Amino acid sequence: MNLFGKVTGASLYIVGALGSAMAYASENMPGGPAVNQLNFAAPATKIMQEIHWLHWMMLIICAVIFVGVFGVMFYSILKHRKSLGAKSASFHESTTVEIIWTVIPLIIVIGMALPATKTVVAMKDTTNSDITIKTTGYQWKWGYDYIKGEGEGINFLSTLSTSREAINNLAPKSNTYLMEVDNEMVVPVGKKIRLITTANDVIHAWAIPAFGVKQDAIPGFVRDTWFRADKIGTFRGQCSELCGAQHAFMPIVVRVVSPEDYTKWVEDKKKEMAAASDDPSKVYALDEQKERGAKVYASNCAACHQPNGKGAGAFPALDGSKLVQGPKDAVYNILLNGKGAMPKWSGVISDGDIAAVMTYTRNGWGNKTGDVTQTQDIVTSRAGK
Repeated sequence: MNLFGKVTGASLYIVGALGSAMAYASENMPGGPAVNQLNFAAPATKIMQEIHWLHWMMLIICAVIFVGVFGVMFYSILKHRKSLGAKSASFHESTTVEIIWTVIPLIIVIGMALPATKTVVAMKDTTNSDITIKTTGYQWKWGYDYIKGEGEGINFLSTLSTSREAINNLAPKSNTYLMEVDNEMVVPVGKKIRLITTANDVIHAWAIPAFGVKQDAIPGFVRDTWFRADKIGTFRGQCSELCGAQHAFMPIVVRVVSPEDYTKWVEDKKKEMAAASDDPSKVYALDEQKERGAKVYASNCAACHQPNGKGAGAFPALDGSKLVQGPKDAVYNILLNGKGAMPKWSGVISDGDIAAVMTYTRNGWGNKTGDVTQTQDIVTSRAGK
């Protein structure tokens, strides 16, 4: 992604997010755009500071050229018009003029290119990072895997937390409307964070304007970028590629904390992951699995199949579905491997969550199979592929 793409992406983000902020709130969005904001997001990294400087430098140069060229043009038109008796000069060529209009633009281009090239090269220098995080785009959420540095082994999904009631205008909208998630990416201040981006389905783009970061996440490809936050706070962005019907519901939130708070977060997150890990041999009751499955469904499935299971567009209804209520093997195959617009969930959420959401969909709404899918069933099905 070149500098123009990053600046353009930041501009589009500000226009869209500013419109949302002004439409739904009369106060600034924490970590996002301010009401009546016209400039880029306030920089939180050195790279974004350089982008700010480049933006204004080039804008001023372009403005000076515009005023100079059109000033001379209009002066010439008015001063040498026929009604004043002006006579056109007759000459074939001017070597001096040609040298001037070649050399001056060349100097201007070089003056603009040198600092811009320096910034673009710095954007791609991901060496000597303190922490490496793999970022995977899904329709429509982000997956984060801390694969190197403090926090190694932590992984989680980050999903839009704005309620469907607010989206459907049935509840008040907060000042972080459509820009809030259930699990924020957490990083320490002053540390170089390398991001490895990829995607599970279609092209996404991970972008935080305050960091000066916009990197495509492409299925089958691995891209990387980096940032080093200079200040503590919460910073917001969005997927910046048109990735499908729910594109607007794929926010990014990064919480920058002190090194001490980050260490504590890592400890707490690992304890949370250990407590939530599934024992494949454990047998769950129907109501217990349905309760867990309802939460998994709300976070991962409701955006496409609707909270009431009625489906929408390319996503079929689950309520009353013969497939959902049919033989388990067919349901296992779709959940684990995906089909059509349905993404594969194997490796995205845990086997326990897959078992729970399968139990919920087979016994929710008007579906009443009465059976319970256990974690071991998913493990066995995967092994039998």
